[in-house]
Amino acid sequence: MMQADFSYGPADAVNDPAGLPLTVSIFADRVHLRDQIAEDAASAGLRIGQTDAVSALLTGYPKALGDLVLLDCPDADGQTLAALSHLDMRVAKSDARLVVSTTLASLDALFGCLAQSNAQILVDPGRGERVIALGSMLTGLPNTRLRDLAEEDRLTLMRLTEQVGQIAERLDRFDQRGLSATGGAFRFESPNKDYKGAKDQSSDLVRSQKPPLPEPRLVRQIISQRRLRGEFFAVDLFADPAWDMLLDLTAARVEHVRVSVSSLCIAAAVPPTTALRWINQMVESGLFDRVEDDADRRRVFIGLSDSAAYAMAGYFAALENKRAAA
Repeated sequence: MMQADFSYGPADAVNDPAGLPLTVSIFADRVHLRDQIAEDAASAGLRIGQTDAVSALLTGYPKALGDLVLLDCPDADGQTLAALSHLDMRVAKSDARLVVSTTLASLDALFGCLAQSNAQILVDPGRGERVIALGSMLTGLPNTRLRDLAEEDRLTLMRLTEQVGQIAERLDRFDQRGLSATGGAFRFESPNKDYKGAKDQSSDLVRSQKPPLPEPRLVRQIISQRRLRGEFFAVDLFADPAWDMLLDLTAARVEHVRVSVSSLCIAAAVPPTTALRWINQMVESGLFDRVEDDADRRRVFIGLSDSAAYAMAGYFAALENKRAAA
């Protein structure tokens, strides 16, 4: 099978505003993966700093993290979670950026330990996805223009990142004839230019009459109907993670059920790493809330915010009014 070529050729060093080369620290227990990440980082023009096993975060005198920290953590035991919490706090107090790769089984435990650093979490990523995450972190370093983007532009950028990730994933699956192993359709689109987020939209709703949320059975039926399309067409042709997650959390709110991060990723019907990007965006936009578990502060659930619940109730009320008027 022909492998995608992620080499960049000779690259100039990536420097900070003072002209010093940016440094990356790499922590991974799998030696081959550690070497591969280091190779890609060096090809991108970064200076390789500390490279070690994850256990190095627990022992010895803490060394400088550098500008970027790349961590592979497929298994999350108690000691590792403690190390991650400490690393999360260190990164949050610095100008560093953190990328953590893990598995879906460890996602819930790991997600709760990374509440301060705004880490980018990858779930079972391929090499192409790691390279894309590295580039994304570079654009988010201090003194760049990315943090000044409007919400509409950030959503467009996130869609573009998804599309590039899909292309990289497909390149990994190309056979020697250059044909895709699974086929399917790419989805190239941008969010509607009129999208403003729940906070802006809620001011346009009539507040004098607060409509109730719909019956969860109705919402689950809509979700089931959306999934049915995947039996007849390529699944990614209809991918709409934001709406799928809104529907799932709407039903869960009425049912008084807590939704874990991993469960919400499954509800999004897209790769977990893509779902995580959307979850973070929805939290930033005020549509979702992070809810800590009272029994275990490290465990985090995702819930529908009050403003989003109000908007969803208004949406379903409008649907009912149109149905009644038909």
